[in-house]
Amino acid sequence: MTKRHVAFAAVALLIAVALAWLVLIPNYRPGLRSGEVYGIDVSHHQGEIDWAAVAADDISFAYIKATEGGDWVDTRFEQNWSEARAVGLNVGAYHFFRTCTDGALQAENLLRVVPDVPSLPIAIDVEGHGRCGEGVTDADIRRELETLVDVVEAERGPVVFYVLEGFDAFEDVFADRERWQRSIGLRPSNDDWYVWQQSFTAAVDGIDGPVDLNIGSGRVTDS
Repeated sequence: MTKRHVAFAAVALLIAVALAWLVLIPNYRPGLRSGEVYGIDVSHHQGEIDWAAVAADDISFAYIKATEGGDWVDTRFEQNWSEARAVGLNVGAYHFFRTCTDGALQAENLLRVVPDVPSLPIAIDVEGHGRCGEGVTDADIRRELETLVDVVEAERGPVVFYVLEGFDAFEDVFADRERWQRSIGLRPSNDDWYVWQQSFTAAVDGIDGPVDLNIGSGRVTDS
């Protein structure tokens, strides 16, 4: 093979990879099994959303970021929440847990912002372990997490957990609650998930740019 042929082959490979990344992967959706539905999760990072177009693109539910820590509120939560509900989507709110913030304050922030109306269970996003300062122990983090969950569940019922790596020490806190499982590209090997995050680069009508694509189990449909 000549150098010219090698160069052409390399360019063709790069084009194929770019095509897969920009077109094929974002537009791929795994087949649904009985009772499953497509959904998304969004925050202010997605900007202005045309929710009617989202609903028309076979999206049935949306988790919408509401709060983070003890005082932060997503600037687009109220608009996203009301507009998604208006077009008939099943909606839920999620809160980003801050490992170093008082759990009661986090619960107060969340409950103040999220309307007390029929919706999907509130989701608690647990990630970013290790951001705490010196002297903060797993026991400290556990205390604030359990406080947050206890207060929220007392007011709104059972929560759903989205958990990334680094929180093995708290598995007993998550064990008996619904899980939002991250498994990019591949269907999870287990069937006990409530929501499965399949992609973080999906293309969905009505949203400018990539968005997380989720698959909801039959329990989401029943909510």
